Amino acid sequence: MKRLNSQLQKDGAPLELILLIRTLLAGCKEISFRVSQGALAGVLGSTLSENVQGETQKKLDVISNQILKDTLKESGYVKAISSEEEDTVVPCNPNGNYLVSFDPLDGSSNTEINSLIGTIFSIAHAPQWMDADDPSAFLQPGTQMVAAGYVLYGPSTMLAMTTGKGTHIYTLDKTHGGFLLTHPNIQVPAQTSEFAINASNQRHWEAPMKAYVGDLLAGADGPREKNFNMRWVAAMVGDIHRVLCRGGIFMYPYDNRNPSKAGKLRLLYEANPMAFLMEQAGGLANTGHGRIMEVMPTEIHQRVPVLLGSKEEVETCLTYYADAK
Repeated sequence: MKRLNSQLQKDGAPLELILLIRTLLAGCKEISFRVSQGALAGVLGSTLSENVQGETQKKLDVISNQILKDTLKESGYVKAISSEEEDTVVPCNPNGNYLVSFDPLDGSSNTEINSLIGTIFSIAHAPQWMDADDPSAFLQPGTQMVAAGYVLYGPSTMLAMTTGKGTHIYTLDKTHGGFLLTHPNIQVPAQTSEFAINASNQRHWEAPMKAYVGDLLAGADGPREKNFNMRWVAAMVGDIHRVLCRGGIFMYPYDNRNPSKAGKLRLLYEANPMAFLMEQAGGLANTGHGRIMEVMPTEIHQRVPVLLGSKEEVETCLTYYADAK
């Protein structure tokens, strides 16, 4: 099996980007070890604090964030970091060439039940004319990303990543500590009969989403004339990994509980990297009103609605939005 370095070189990634990715993944391997220890290491449970999103932090959230922050700051390749767990950007090397955004532990509530969790990241070029502590450096559309991916901490530790030359999935070989290419150039099936959504929020959805999911649930007796299965991991990394591997549509749409928040998921370190992976695998990623990777960020913790997955199914979903206009 091909090693990560070999595939990155084949895809034409510059040396400094390869070194940065290797540094980032070194931090993820440490997180993987901490996660695998679970209660034995005393890292489960919540802290007494909240993050900038107003969410109660898990101990592993804080530990994972610190691991990645320390690892990336010491690398010398990174000018600044934005993280779900940080109020504002974290300046690193003023001469660094890259910006890194990450959700250090997506789905951290799943740690209590030993279910799927992961780290999501994206990498972009750092504007050299801006200071390292300037948050506006991160206000770039997703089209400017040079790499994105996630590390899934499951029965095996897996990496899904793209540098713009296809989406590849790697598996961590713990015998030597390296990621080996196990699923090259993965392609998401254009059609699907699976969907992922938190149906408990249905009463808060916009009319197009209610109508679309209603038709899915109607199955063979409804206008779609086929049965659909619903899957929901409650960790974006787990649901997206399933969609990448066997197709499906993942949705976290806008709902009306808080009109000031456009969605649940964060643009810079959740929606954009997953959109990049999905598009490079032949799928689509949309907010319901436009391509996710073309959204111009206005602040680093901005949220957006997310519809992504199998191309034809996302297109079908979008017709409900078009018809509602």
